Amino acid sequence: MTTSETFKTEMIGLLPRLRRFAVSLTRSAPDADDLLQDVCTTALQRWQHYDPAQPLDRWLFRITRNLWISEIRKRKVREGQGQVPAEEATELQTADADDALNAKPLHARVSALPVDLAQPLMLVCAEGYSYREVSELLEIPVGTVMSRIHRARKLLVSALGHEEGITA
Repeated sequence: MTTSETFKTEMIGLLPRLRRFAVSLTRSAPDADDLLQDVCTTALQRWQHYDPAQPLDRWLFRITRNLWISEIRKRKVREGQGQVPAEEATELQTADADDALNAKPLHARVSALPVDLAQPLMLVCAEGYSYREVSELLEIPVGTVMSRIHRARKLLVSALGHEEGITA
């Protein structure tokens, strides 16, 4: 049985990963912060519904995704909201300046991918989830996850190759 304090401690440990996922969804650091705050509020209000037999991170990633989908639906009703591109988000920058310079074009290209390609790519490549876990999290077939990751990788390689002047 998970206690409230144990739940809070585990959730706090997952915040950096949740924030990265929120940025990949929202493409905006301020929106990601707002989303993460909503995720924490929802999770803390509903912590008794969490099944300790399941990984907490998957439960929190699902809440994050569902809250973002709800926010997108709300925004369609409202007038335009300003967005900050993910490549400008400070949480995606590394401590090493060379790594940061080399990673910036990749961050820009990942943020330019359609969301349906970027989500599985980030969950598998950045968060280390298996294809099956991503399939369950995003509620799509495993084959679709594999196909989307393959397409995302091909688009990234093609785009980065054109920037470098590399032809296949």
